Amino acid sequence: MDKKQRGELIVGLDVGTTKICAVIGEVFENRIDIIGIGTHPSIGLKKGVVVNIESTVHSIRMAVDQAEEMAGCEINTVCVGIAGSHIKGFNSPGIVGIKNREIRQDDIDRVIDAARAVNLSQNQQIIHVLPHDVDRVIDAARAVAIPMDREVIHVLPQEFMVDDHTGIQDPLGMTGVRLVTNVHIVTGDTTSIHNLVMCCNRAGLDVADIVLESLASANAVLSREEMDLGVGLLDIGGGTSDLAIFSGGTIKHTFELGLGGNNLTNDLSVGLRTPFQEAERLKNLYGSALTSMINGDNSIEVPTVGDRKPRKVKQKIMGEILEPRIEEMLIILNQEMIDSSYKDRLNAGVVICGGTALLDHIVDLAEQIFDLPVRIGYPSGIQEAPESINSPQHATGVGLVIYASKHASGKKWRVPGKQAIGGVLGRMKGWFKNNM
Repeated sequence: MDKKQRGELIVGLDVGTTKICAVIGEVFENRIDIIGIGTHPSIGLKKGVVVNIESTVHSIRMAVDQAEEMAGCEINTVCVGIAGSHIKGFNSPGIVGIKNREIRQDDIDRVIDAARAVNLSQNQQIIHVLPHDVDRVIDAARAVAIPMDREVIHVLPQEFMVDDHTGIQDPLGMTGVRLVTNVHIVTGDTTSIHNLVMCCNRAGLDVADIVLESLASANAVLSREEMDLGVGLLDIGGGTSDLAIFSGGTIKHTFELGLGGNNLTNDLSVGLRTPFQEAERLKNLYGSALTSMINGDNSIEVPTVGDRKPRKVKQKIMGEILEPRIEEMLIILNQEMIDSSYKDRLNAGVVICGGTALLDHIVDLAEQIFDLPVRIGYPSGIQEAPESINSPQHATGVGLVIYASKHASGKKWRVPGKQAIGGVLGRMKGWFKNNM
């Protein structure tokens, strides 16, 4: 009897403020199976940033051990998701003249001045766009002034323009004298990234890649049609809310809001005078984003601190605490969509994922505030998986596996050392071929 063919194992590690989630995927030529998942409470992060090394290392190790036990394998390399208010995204243009010459690897690695057009004579020969021309124009867009305390995480080409022809996704083989691109650059605080990688290393793991969590989640919950039409992805985690806007099949805008599900829980804890853990449990069981949808006669039992007996509280009181906070968050995110100038392009509406997406009636409230169709994003694009994976709170973990299967950089990010981060250049060169 033939031995069962095994696929490549890829591990996505979602290091969140509320939980650590490790997802092991087995990748075959035409499918991905999820064969292991492990979760553990995260007690070493605040708003997506490591604040306690040892606690974070322990949580990572526990989540990975659980996933390994389910999958029946040992892992040592992971693709890690990153979020937090320290993440910043911006757009940058790049312009190069198309030259008919061979460029060595050191030429490709050498950046040229951003937004500097090459003066071309009218009688210059028209030639084909070659791979090294694409590399050079991306390098040109990437050559922007990045502060010393910032590290580039992603360089994501949005579109190309050959001479006066715009909206080109793949310029290879076209003719012209000038190649232009717009890219979206995502950066993060160097110290925060360093600490995240170090926690993984101390847990016995190599970091193959670091991926913006909203970008990873998009791979799991968005369809190609939605990204073409225009869609906003809202990933509401425990510590942050991450917004990513797609249009024309590419990413156009990213934003990190330092508010998340923990703010809702903290408001409940204070308002109901109950421990944080009990407030989280009550939110998950009885929480609602719309007070008007709660039966006024419903009561819940709220534990108290110390030796006091639990007391009965109207469920509507919970709604009156939760609704203003979630409304505040959604209003801020709506304003960000407006300010980005892309809101009028969101023809496919908004997709919400993350743990807070499970809050009752959040879709109804979001549709009122955004004035757009809204749905909950569940992981897709996988063949076989444990039933527990089918939840919006696992979108990032699954998305990391899918992303890594498409964009493996072949390099590892390690600390300590000056080159703590790597693999960006390799990723961006293959982006337009494997885009999302």
